[in-house]
Order: sequence, then structure tokens, then C-alpha cells
Amino acid sequence: MTEAPVLRPAAGRGPGLERCHGSRLSVEDGALVLRARGRTRRVPVGDGGVARAVFVDAAPADAGRDEPGRPDAWGEVRLQDRDGTQVARIPLGDWLPEAPALPERAVQGEQLLERTGVAGLLKTAGVPLHVARDRNDPRAGSGKGGVSLGPGPAFPLWYWCVRGVAGTLWFSAFTVVVFSDTVPGRLVLLLALTALCGPVARLVLRAWTRLRAGRRRVTVLERVTPDPAPGSGATVRFLRDTEVRVQNRDLVLRDLGGQEYWFPRTGAHAVTRLVKVLDGTGRPVGAELRGPGEQVRAVFPWDLWFGGADGADGWSRLCGVPGLPVSERRLGGKRTWPKGPVLGTGLLPRTGRDARRMARFPGTAAGVSSTAVMAFGNLFSVIQGVRVADTAPGPAAVAVAAGALGLVLQAVPYAVHELRGRLVLDRTAAERTTNEEARR
Repeated sequence: MTEAPVLRPAAGRGPGLERCHGSRLSVEDGALVLRARGRTRRVPVGDGGVARAVFVDAAPADAGRDEPGRPDAWGEVRLQDRDGTQVARIPLGDWLPEAPALPERAVQGEQLLERTGVAGLLKTAGVPLHVARDRNDPRAGSGKGGVSLGPGPAFPLWYWCVRGVAGTLWFSAFTVVVFSDTVPGRLVLLLALTALCGPVARLVLRAWTRLRAGRRRVTVLERVTPDPAPGSGATVRFLRDTEVRVQNRDLVLRDLGGQEYWFPRTGAHAVTRLVKVLDGTGRPVGAELRGPGEQVRAVFPWDLWFGGADGADGWSRLCGVPGLPVSERRLGGKRTWPKGPVLGTGLLPRTGRDARRMARFPGTAAGVSSTAVMAFGNLFSVIQGVRVADTAPGPAAVAVAAGALGLVLQAVPYAVHELRGRLVLDRTAAERTTNEEARR
């Protein structure tokens, strides 16, 4: 008997790892059950609940952007009652583990439903599933109403509350300061302290993330790390951070940015096979991790993972994963491998700059703009503190100190990250070995 599917969320890193470890969507006792960040939400199935589902397999209006990770880019499943009223919705991109590594809509239709496990989930729940290729299809409804059965935000609620309250107060004070001829010292003090909240909250978030990671307990049955061939360009950071973990229920691929892709080992959407790929001469070029319908979920370029002196040992341990049969296939003619976008081809960035960008502590959806606003806020605090130094020396001194501290709290982590990467982590492993031998 096939085990009922339990959906895993899209890959995450930093605070987003909390979702990978804890967010799940399953069927229990006649209801769809969502567990995310310590909360549980139940959506009943049948009378008074979900009676049918419609997969809206249509690109969004701005589908021309080839950019992974956008909301609703992958389509959604709308859960409706017997009258057609939307009860809930399942954003498919949030439940596709490899979604952050793929261009939007790289997987579509029934293949997407199988990969995420939604097809098996609804089948287990006894909910009929229809497919709408057009957002205006009458069966799709309006798309409004109901709860979202997503894994939740990557950043914790407390962080958003702190940033939201501080940002609102800062903008209010900033508006008064800009449009006033005379500025009270207390207002400048409020401006500086609220601007400081951003950098401080980010540092607290870093510490919170590290503390939570240290408290997680997972049973690792096997751990396979890359053993690249000489000349592959593998860096110290790549060798240190990239790995495959075999856990009780999951097979986890971790990249050098700390992002983890969780694939279930059981259920209708589990990974099912490991395939060794050979070229026309019989030389191994890589391996494929396959899932439902023989879909390729991830690839392992041979020279990067198993081309070194001890690569055979890593391959044999990966082949020993229980419940994961191993087979071989040979490429014919001049066929390239892998075919199409797939997770695993970009695990080793081309440049050190790209690697440092991948490994940087994740930011919000605003990205660089958020950091720029925080830096401007702290610099503005220093300027306003100097401006009121004669009329309010006490608040002015605090404002200047708070602004300077905010700038330092942003600059130091960035400088340490860049210098450590340039001097140590993003050098090739062979280069570092040569330098160490020369020093001896």
C-alpha cells in the first residue's frame, strides 16, 4: 500500500530553513492539514468543505520574466465547495522543492502536480481534480476568497512586526523633519532610534537563525559530500557546504548558499531511482535523481561529485540508499546532458562574486533596496544630529552615535563576508592546498 503523500515546501535558506524542517501539507482524518511555524490549520473535505479542486495551469500576466521564485508563477490549485465557492488554494510553487533553482513554469501541467505531490494528496482525500488552461475558465472561479495553504513566509512574524512598526515611525518622523523649518531634538532622537532598529533586527535575526539551527534534531543515515576531479574549479566553500543528506523520510541536497532542497523518500511523489549516465564511450558524465513518471528532479555532474580519488566511495554510499534503485543509461550520438533546466547544474557558481552573492544572508523581497533604505536612514540620523547639535546637544549626540552604530552594524558583516570569501572560501581547493604547502 502506497503511503499518503506529505508535501514538502520549496527550498529555503537562513530563516527559510524553518519551513523546510517543519512545514507540511497532508491528509488526516478527512481534512487537509497544514502545519507551518508551530501552527496547524485544518480544511475539511466533503460536505461543508472541499468538494472539488481546479488546477489553474496558466501563466501570470507578466510571464515574460524568466525569474524563479515569484508568487503564483507556477499556478495554483483552487479548492471549492459544492457550490463553487473557493474554500482554500494551494500555491504550487510553494510546494515544489526545486522551484527556487528553476525558471518559472519549467514544469507544467500534470508533471507539476505529480512532482509537488498535490495530485496524490487530492486523490487520497477523495477530491476530484480538474485542469483549467485559462484563468477565465468558468470552473476556475474568481480566485478570490479562502485560505492559502502555503508553508508560510521565510522570515518570522516578529521580524516583520519590528521592521513594520519601526519603519512607520521612522517615515512619519522623516516627513516632519523634511518639511519643518525647526526640528525638535526629541524628533531627531526618534528618527535615529527607529532607523537603528533595522540593522539591529537583522543581526538579531541572524543570531535567532543560528540558534534555531543548532536546536534542530534530524537523524542522518548517510552523508555524501562532493569529491571533485582535479581542475574542476571546486572551491573551499563548495567543498565545505555542499552535500547530500539521507534522512529517515527525506533526501536533502544542500548547496553552498546553505539552501536545502528536501525530497520525500516515501509517498506517491517520492524520489524513485538513481540513474548513472554514460556517454557514447562508456565514460560516466553524471547521475540523475528521478521521481514520479521518471522525471529528473536533480543531477550530479560526475567530475564535480565523484571524479576525485575517493569519488567511488561517495557514489557507492549514494547507491546504498534504501529504497532507491540504481540503473544506468547511455547517451546516444551527440546528445547533451542534462537536457533542459534542472536542479544541480548551478551548484558551483562561475565566479567568486556569484558565490558570495549566493551565500550572503538572505534578504527580504525588497532585496538591495531594503539595505539601501536602512543605510540612508542611519546616515540621515547623523546629518540631523549634527544639525541640532547647538539647540539639543544631548539628543544630537545620541542621534549621531545611533546613526554611526547603524552604519557599522551594516558594514562590518558585509566586509567580513566579502573578505573571508575573497581570501579563503572562494579560492579553489587546489590553490589553497598549494599555498598551505608553500607556507610549510
